[in-house]
Amino acid sequence: MKKIISIAMLTAVAAFAAACTNTGDANRNTTNTNATTTTNAAAPGSGATNTDAPANVRAAFPDAQSFTTQHKDLSASQIESIEKETGTKIADKDHHSYLAFSTAGGARRQIGAATVVSAGGKQMVVIYESREGVPYIKEVRAEGVAQAFLDGFKGKGHDDKFQVGGDIKANGVDEQTARAVAAAIRQDAMIMQTLYGGAHGH
Repeated sequence: MKKIISIAMLTAVAAFAAACTNTGDANRNTTNTNATTTTNAAAPGSGATNTDAPANVRAAFPDAQSFTTQHKDLSASQIESIEKETGTKIADKDHHSYLAFSTAGGARRQIGAATVVSAGGKQMVVIYESREGVPYIKEVRAEGVAQAFLDGFKGKGHDDKFQVGGDIKANGVDEQTARAVAAAIRQDAMIMQTLYGGAHGH
């Protein structure tokens, strides 16, 4: 049984590496990682029926038949660095992300990765894509938040400022909420780069 569990965990970690290649420093290599894989099947196009991933994450990937939940801890030095860079406080060192998989065509393949971020009384699903091993925001979804505002986050990564009135426009969201949301998403983008992003030039 232990051997089977070990194989499943290694498979989950390898899947995430395919999306966001991690060639970072020793801190990332020694970070504790726990992955829980769900394999509940559903007919292609109907969406996954498992409850491991939150409902809003499942809704963001209607073609997914299964999800893998990643739990990865930030080290004290990583937390200090991110908080200093973003001017925010990290509430929990255990960062959660969700990998979506489809079995359409008979082969299991990853179709996306997402996180859930809360700020300003709102909950956002941040969907990431990998560009040469660096996580970038593909899309942000949230109920009750102007889509024009959320669209401003598309294509942004950890190097961007996420500054309301600068590279982010409030677009139908009150400024206080917009600033809270932008700060939270910037923090998440920094965490994703720290935990999963590859080395790159600036």
